[in-house]
Amino acid sequence: MAVDGLDTRILRLLLEQPRTSVREYARMLGVARGTLQARLDRLEREGVITGTGPSLSPAALGHPVLAFVHIEVTQGHLDEVGDALAAVPEIIEAFSITGGGDLLTRVVARDNAHLEDVIQALISMPGVVRTRTEVALRERVPHRVLPLVESIGRATRS
Repeated sequence: MAVDGLDTRILRLLLEQPRTSVREYARMLGVARGTLQARLDRLEREGVITGTGPSLSPAALGHPVLAFVHIEVTQGHLDEVGDALAAVPEIIEAFSITGGGDLLTRVVARDNAHLEDVIQALISMPGVVRTRTEVALRERVPHRVLPLVESIGRATRS
């Protein structure tokens, strides 16, 4: 999907001021409300905008420990293990990967003992061969998309 300059400006506003109304976005951008709404609808339909809910902090919810757990799976059991992972609330993301392991999960925990309990639960799942855990010490670059949006916007103007 091609993102043009107006799309880039719309996405920037959505990321920087997510609680503003569509009417106010249109005013700020100097476009008709209908134009803005049509752009938003297209960006959602084409999968550029994937959600509108709040961003939540696991740490503020009492789970300040963040770890990345690599999971090696018995051949042919990736789907079953993936389904089982979805039932573990402390797993906030899981990806099939290449390289060392089959799955990479992002796991949050209350403390290191809780993290160990979660890892032990993962190890006991049918189809899990082994795990390797890396504990995050400090976030250096928070999740962000705006620099990418701006880069794409610059490329479309060139």
